[in-house]
Amino acid sequence: MLPDAGPDDPVVTAMRARELGRKSVVVGDRVGLVGDTSGAAGALARIVRIAERSSVLRRTADDDESTAEGRLERVVVANADQLVIVSALADPPPRTGFVDRCLVAAYDADIEPLLCLTKADLAGPEAVVDYYTELELPYVLVRPDSDLAALRALLTGRISVLVGHSGVGKSTLVNRLVPAADRAVGTVSAIGRGRHTSTSAVALRLPAVPDGATTDPGWIIDTPGVRSFGLAHVSAESLLHGFPDLVEGTVDCPANCQHTTEEADCALDAWVAAGKADARRLASYRRLLASRSGEGDPREPERNPGDPLAGS
Repeated sequence: MLPDAGPDDPVVTAMRARELGRKSVVVGDRVGLVGDTSGAAGALARIVRIAERSSVLRRTADDDESTAEGRLERVVVANADQLVIVSALADPPPRTGFVDRCLVAAYDADIEPLLCLTKADLAGPEAVVDYYTELELPYVLVRPDSDLAALRALLTGRISVLVGHSGVGKSTLVNRLVPAADRAVGTVSAIGRGRHTSTSAVALRLPAVPDGATTDPGWIIDTPGVRSFGLAHVSAESLLHGFPDLVEGTVDCPANCQHTTEEADCALDAWVAAGKADARRLASYRRLLASRSGEGDPREPERNPGDPLAGS
């Protein structure tokens, strides 16, 4: 859509010009067009330039960079300034391991995170909110019949990308925010896994704000439901910055400490024992470290036995 186009203006269809070579165009890219940009039926423009990206949200299919899947880096979206992590409070239960992964990816891409907790009619948010207390992570609650004013205020004027497991109500939420979107909606299976209903990322302009206070209502980018968020593209050092509540605890670690359970002198254990961080947060961080070494299966949702937030 052209920069000055209104919500009712036609969408311009364009194809990538050959001179761009192998340079890919992803959802959120700002591009230069030539040719017929009228949006009329049968009109076709060409994409001849891709502007420099202000942010790039990436993921890999695997965590282990020694595998083909781990080396295959996918750009999820370009130029987003907010990552909306959609998590259900029940059916399926919240998985903080997945949220932690998304937070790492957001901080690595310099994108602000927002936690959107759906199905708040089925369970309360206290356990999840308590888990992220130290991060002061902003969040909104959504019920099937709730007013979306609070969420809409946080989306206005921004480019927000929505990510979440299948079955958490992401497509339903998108359809409520943009009624014309008509995104496919699925159900949660008997084993607690949602079915993949969105198959490709799509950018949607939000409807105009009722009071007309802004000319930019914002955009949301809906992405396909995923089971996990591979982080092979994130360095071990950057991985720690996805856990800001643990960073200060590493000050007393010995040089070159890897912060794993095998590190006898790692100061993070004492940091947690002193009540300065949640033990579950340290466990999640160390699971991510282990998965980068090829231990565990990052394609499955993170589970922590005995932790009600992990859905086990």
